[in-house]
Formats: sequence, structure tokens, C-alpha cells
Amino acid sequence: MANEKNLTFEDAMNKLEQIVDRLEEGDVPLEEAIAYYKEGMELSKLCHDKLKSVEEQLTQIITEDGRTESFSIEEEE
Repeated sequence: MANEKNLTFEDAMNKLEQIVDRLEEGDVPLEEAIAYYKEGMELSKLCHDKLKSVEEQLTQIITEDGRTESFSIEEEE
């Protein structure tokens, strides 16, 4: 799993979907299911971290003088 950090978001999601499919089949031995579960949790965290990073990038604006500022959009109730 050392090269997981190099996975793209899409690749990680595809691997995660494959793991879910295998586990949903139900005929996976317990030890193998635990290994799949651990790998799936690591992939899930990787995807979450990548999404969080992108979200942080998208909440920055660059002002006319080149500074970055955070912004948020007020939601209507």
C-alpha cells in the first residue's frame, strides 16, 4: 500500500468499488475480508483527504494585489 499516495482520486475510487463488490459477494474468507476492509478504509481516507484538499483550494480567492483570501457563500434559508 506504499504507492497508494500516488493513486489518483479516480483510481482509488475504482479500487474501493472493487473491494466493496468483493465483500458484497459474501463468499470471502474472514481473514481475506478483514484485509479487504483495511485496504478499503485506507482508500476511503485517501479519497477523503484528496477531496478535503481540493475543497480547501476552491475556497481561496486571489485578490487584485495577489493575496489569497478565504471566502464562503452564505446559503439561503
